[in-house]
Amino acid sequence: MGGLGSDAAIETADVVIQTDHPSKIATAIKIGRATKRIVWQNIGLAFGVKLIVLVLGAGGLATMWEAVFADVGVALLAILNAIRLQKMN
Repeated sequence: MGGLGSDAAIETADVVIQTDHPSKIATAIKIGRATKRIVWQNIGLAFGVKLIVLVLGAGGLATMWEAVFADVGVALLAILNAIRLQKMN
């Protein structure tokens, strides 16, 4: 539908394949599943690290600065984890 599709169909579609090769649908599904898996990994990592820092902070072993660094570190790790999706075709 990429080159031959009508503008109305392109505007109302959730996904538009920019080429006239329907085989790209399988690739889009594969990327979508990988994205879902990586999102859940990032959520689990973030909650895990935050829970550990929360417990350490409640016990007096972690300071506010350590919590800030843990939060920024988790954000950077989530970004690096999500970059893996760019290698997919």
